[in-house]
Parts: sequence; structure tokens; C-alpha cells
Amino acid sequence: MSTIQFFYQKPLNSLRNRGKLKQFLSKTAKSFKKEIGELNIVFCSDAYLLEINKKHLSHDYYTDIITFDLSDKKGPLQSEIYISIDRVKDNANTLNTSFNRELHRVMFHGLLHLMGFKDKLPADQKKMRTAEDKLLSSYFGK
Repeated sequence: MSTIQFFYQKPLNSLRNRGKLKQFLSKTAKSFKKEIGELNIVFCSDAYLLEINKKHLSHDYYTDIITFDLSDKKGPLQSEIYISIDRVKDNANTLNTSFNRELHRVMFHGLLHLMGFKDKLPADQKKMRTAEDKLLSSYFGK
């Protein structure tokens, strides 16, 4: 049985249908032959995520998401995803898209990392973006 929970270090009013989202995330993981045991998604500020980035990854810069896979090799997925609401807002403005769509893209991005997708190299970034777009289309409709 999968447990997907949302936590709010920074208030977030736009995440409406959490039940649908939880089902979609679980179904997506299953399509990659992975089972979600526990997935915690924490919505936070730039400052909060910057401290996590410095402490755990030794990176001194803002980011929109950090994903931690805490799973055992053979067991179900145990993970935490931290998302900066401040970065998501800025990204939505820069990309000329809605905050809600960008927020979902970032959540799907974190899940895709947990499914094995990488994004350091340009070819990997292209695969990641294609997969994100496919999930967005599937979730929201074209």
C-alpha cells in the first residue's frame, strides 16, 4: 500500500485535487515497475531548500526541487521530494506557463528521478523533458 503525503513549510493554496494526484503518481510509478511505499512531498521556501541544498548536497544555489531516494534496493520506494514554491513561481513566469502546471511539472520531475531518469547531460535533459511533457499531457489532457 502506498502512502503519498503533502507537507507545507510554506502555504500553498493551489493544489486542489490531491486524491487524483496521488493516484496518478502511484499509477505512474507502477508503469515503471516501481511501487511507492512512502512518498513525502514538502512544499517550502527558497531559503528552506537552499539550506537543504547546502547541508546535504554541498551546493550553494537555489533550485526548484531536491529529491531524496531513501529506499532499500529491493523494497518499495521510500522518498522525500522538496519543492521551492518561490522557484516554481519564478519558473512559471519565465516559461510563460501557469503556476499550477509548473508545480505539477516539478512534482513529475521528482518522480521521474525516482524512476531512474537523469538530467545532468543534454541528452538526459531532453529525455526528462519529454517524459515530463508526456505526464503533463496525460494528467491535464492536451
